[in-house]
Amino acid sequence: MTPFDSIKSTFGRNKSSNNSGEDPVQVSTVVDPKDEESPVDEVARNNVAEDAQHGVQAVEATTLVWSKGSLAAAFVLMWCVYLVNGFQSNVGGTLQPYAVSEWNAHSMITVISVVTNCMMAAVYIPLSKILDVWGRAEGFLLMAALATTGMGLMAGSGNLATYCVANVFWQVGWSGLIYSIDVITADSTKLHNRGLAYAFTSSPYMITAFAGPKSAEAFLNGPGWRWGFGAFTIILPVVAAPMYLLLKWNLHKAKKRGLLVAKHTESQSILQTLKWGFIEFDIAGSFLFAAGLIIFLVPFNIAESAPQGWRTPYIIAMIVVGFVLLVLFGLWERFVAPVPFFKYDLLVDRTVLGVCLLDFIYMIAYSCWAGYFSSFLQVVNNLPPSEAGWIDNTFTIVSGVLLFLVGWSMSKTGRFKWLLVVGIPLYVFSQGLMIHFRQPGQSIGYLIMCEVLISIAGATFILCMQVGLLAAVDHQYVATGLAVLSVTGSVGGAVGSSISGAIWTNTFQAKLADWLPADALDNLDYIAGDLSTQLSYPVGSEVRKVIQRAYGYGQARMLGVGTGVMALAFVTLFMIRNYDLRKMHQTKGTVF
Repeated sequence: MTPFDSIKSTFGRNKSSNNSGEDPVQVSTVVDPKDEESPVDEVARNNVAEDAQHGVQAVEATTLVWSKGSLAAAFVLMWCVYLVNGFQSNVGGTLQPYAVSEWNAHSMITVISVVTNCMMAAVYIPLSKILDVWGRAEGFLLMAALATTGMGLMAGSGNLATYCVANVFWQVGWSGLIYSIDVITADSTKLHNRGLAYAFTSSPYMITAFAGPKSAEAFLNGPGWRWGFGAFTIILPVVAAPMYLLLKWNLHKAKKRGLLVAKHTESQSILQTLKWGFIEFDIAGSFLFAAGLIIFLVPFNIAESAPQGWRTPYIIAMIVVGFVLLVLFGLWERFVAPVPFFKYDLLVDRTVLGVCLLDFIYMIAYSCWAGYFSSFLQVVNNLPPSEAGWIDNTFTIVSGVLLFLVGWSMSKTGRFKWLLVVGIPLYVFSQGLMIHFRQPGQSIGYLIMCEVLISIAGATFILCMQVGLLAAVDHQYVATGLAVLSVTGSVGGAVGSSISGAIWTNTFQAKLADWLPADALDNLDYIAGDLSTQLSYPVGSEVRKVIQRAYGYGQARMLGVGTGVMALAFVTLFMIRNYDLRKMHQTKGTVF
């Protein structure tokens, strides 16, 4: 037995598995969901894990008492939240280049991405603890409020600094909201059906992939980009409220029937409560982690524009300070933190490590080139924002169908690793093809072909990452496991955006300075920093051709680095176990 195999007992695998193949947790014969007043016997009461945290106990009690109708309603409401997320993501992604261009900051897109990805990475672990300690409904409500606040601030931002802060609230809130939905989906499904469930909740993206960019274009041509964000401050609360109320109502039923008994604790002062929260949610670790990542990665995006380049004192200072903070984070977690940011027992499982490494590599490879793709399509291929958004969303459209096929394959075969063996090589091949075809003068059809191939590959293994990680942990670690996966993905996105920003500033802007005609050099800063200025030069003009050529030069190098990084994903195939999902049981009560 290897050290990795011994971790199975830590996660309670032996307690949750049943060699007979029968599901030991279906309790509909013990507790009748239609009879809200019936007494709960000791067998049903024991189905709520006594050693789990309050939030896990609460969701187990909820699934024990809710009816099939409530389960169906939960999935419909989660689908609606995903629908709104798809719309706001597409609208926001299309509008962002125009929003930052209002302050001549188009080149700052990757800097904003780095900051938001780092903040997202720092929030996932505390949020997982909120879901486990306070409850799923409470975490969901908190993230909905944060996302609404962020969109409101973006709509009213009057300068770049305010917009950047609002962007962090917006991205952290929405990513946390979808993460909460993913945790609730895991709570409500059997392991071998979880892929199908995730495919269903993600299916609205097939709708928003078309409707989102068109809506963004309508905002641009109508009330303006601010209303593109402001509209969702009204839409999100209306859609999120029913989901919160459904969870709270069924939790109320569980308490009423004795499945979840409130624990009596001594009253605490405000200072004691704050101290408890500071320790339990590892605020110090979260701060060191986020601050270190941001301060370390941002210089790679702004060094070229600094007065002395890489030799500028504040660039050197930021890299050094960021590195020191990351080292302090490691020392804090290892020797000081009472409740560590990461659970050691979780991280030493080889499947968890393999899945997280795959997500980290994938997000670096993707973020190396994705930030400027929509702008590339508009400037180089002369597409309007809506059509550029449709091509940029090819992954969403194709994966929406393939996710169902991947989920169905998992459900029928009980296996997922064979899908990784197919998906990873295809993804590397597809991204390599894009190096050649993402250039001025290439047919838009070849670009779409590459996007379709990479979408097929990505959809094949992205779902496997979630299901593979969840197969490696027990139910009480579902939120933490998904949080670790989200952290590694967000950090990968931040690293990829930093690489993208460094390449962009050293290629696109540098080549503009080399290639622009003398009479256009005075306008160099506006051309580099404003998408509208780039589009203002007529198609076929000398300046427009130079801009297109600079885009192609930069994109080729971004894609080359991304492809090289993605090739490292082959290592993960030797780390991830080939579980039989049909023989593994995690959830209780009325589940899909």
